Amino acid sequence: MKLLFKLQSLKLLWALKPPNRTFHGHPRLLSSDVYSQYESIRQGKQEIPKYFNFASDVLDKWSEIEKAGNRPSNPAFWWIDGKGEEVKWSFEELGVLSRKVANVLTKECGLQKGDRLILILPRVPEWWLVKVACMRAGIVLIPGTSQLSAKDILYRLQASKATCIITTGKLAPAVDSVASQCQLLKTKLMVSKGSREGWLNFTELYQNQSADHSCIKTRVQDPMIIFFTSGTTGSPKMTQHSQGSLGLRPLLSERYWLDLGPSNMIWNTADTGWILTSIASFFDPWVFGSCIFIHNLPQTESAVILNTLCRFPIDALVGAPTLFRMLVQNELSKYKFMSLKFCMSGGEPLNPEVMEQWKSQTGLDIHEVYGQTETGIICSVFKGMKVKPGSMGKAAPLYDVQVIDKNANILPPGQQGEIAVRSKPIRPLGFFSEYLDNPKKTAETERGDFYVTGDRGVMDEDGYFQFIGRDDDIIISSGYRIGPFEVESALIEHPAVVETAVVSSPDPLRGEVVKAFVVLSPTFSSTDLKSLTRDLQDHVKKTTAPYKYPRKVEFVKELPKTITGKIKRNELRDKEWGRI
Repeated sequence: MKLLFKLQSLKLLWALKPPNRTFHGHPRLLSSDVYSQYESIRQGKQEIPKYFNFASDVLDKWSEIEKAGNRPSNPAFWWIDGKGEEVKWSFEELGVLSRKVANVLTKECGLQKGDRLILILPRVPEWWLVKVACMRAGIVLIPGTSQLSAKDILYRLQASKATCIITTGKLAPAVDSVASQCQLLKTKLMVSKGSREGWLNFTELYQNQSADHSCIKTRVQDPMIIFFTSGTTGSPKMTQHSQGSLGLRPLLSERYWLDLGPSNMIWNTADTGWILTSIASFFDPWVFGSCIFIHNLPQTESAVILNTLCRFPIDALVGAPTLFRMLVQNELSKYKFMSLKFCMSGGEPLNPEVMEQWKSQTGLDIHEVYGQTETGIICSVFKGMKVKPGSMGKAAPLYDVQVIDKNANILPPGQQGEIAVRSKPIRPLGFFSEYLDNPKKTAETERGDFYVTGDRGVMDEDGYFQFIGRDDDIIISSGYRIGPFEVESALIEHPAVVETAVVSSPDPLRGEVVKAFVVLSPTFSSTDLKSLTRDLQDHVKKTTAPYKYPRKVEFVKELPKTITGKIKRNELRDKEWGRI
């Protein structure tokens, strides 16, 4: 079967906009023939393509459209560092540079199809080049946040069996401190102007490479990316996505949450380690030939964000609720945004009052999106849809989203239950393949004919979903998913801590933050508690990723437990949130 989106089909995606037609509550933007084929695939009447590679079947097609003069002169990628440095690439330039990097990975590093590469970089252009290059070579990419500690890196290297790592000069010492425990790690590349023993200089290597590289042929189900995602117990799980689940999915699900075109520019402020960056700063915008704008953002500061929106023609802004909570603290009337028309928030619920403040000061709605590492975006408030404060919108195309009970029965509108996505008899294309090396956890995500999200919610009569809370103990702070076990494990290493329990606690800016209840060792009972709190916080920052540290600490004599000795985190959490 021919791939669905050859050159002419890609043109149709943005050039044709049939009037007065809707699908799932939003304007339908595909031509009738492509739409019919999409509908057949969605309904299971037609199989999806057997082979697909995002680099060759999407990015290289846009390069052809660009060369033919059928795309606006907008860059495909626009990066600034806030200090005067700037990088702009067309799709053609992106292709040339990524082929050079693919040659580095295959020729210099000896990587082959299916090998795994850990990429830990901040928001720098090389992150995008490596990602495209991995697709060209069939290498499985494992992104990680730059806040990872040596312990975090060790776990990821050992669990993933990665043979190559690319990171910064700043993190290179952390990698070296654990590399001897990673027998499969063969190659280390450093994105830095300097040099280091045992490391290859990434920049020097790729600049001197040939741009002659043939993209490898990959099947839709071939693994493409592995994300490490936090759980309530144990270490982070390896969530594997395929060429189809992230790359082909946006081609089949229309512009359900972005609705961009080749003349548009999108800025997503999420960390490079999270799936939102893969979706909002890579796959979905580039499907429609849009420009991806990136600011290095070493620190997230209101003035930097607002001034950037005033200086650059950014049409769409994507950020965690924390971003908008921070921005509305400013006098927004002083700022005149150059092109901003569409704002999206995801990662956690956004307070209705923040949405109202933003709207009153900017005239713009904030459209909420909801999803998970395992599924991508599940629900969203599409462009043109009515915005209901507190609602995360309707089900995204390809997904049949329902609220179910413990027996997988669909609940009626207005009744609270667990948010779930139908996964049988046909597993939706956007779903993760599995939790690698963890079949038990993979199986636990299924209940009857549904994938269960672990989130509680309710659907109204109009099909809008509202998030109620986690059904487990995951903490979502500023868009970061934090497993309590990871923080507890770090705290318990401190000699002052006998026992600890970590839960979420409400916070006006971050939505929720990490709070630790700590039972002290008798030898520390007379210690100054304020000083000890700072000591514990610093200890966690050094032991694991700094964003996981407990911003609140409460010292208690004992923790509430069940008869079998399990800590009642739900009781502590309910107390924090005023439910007891």
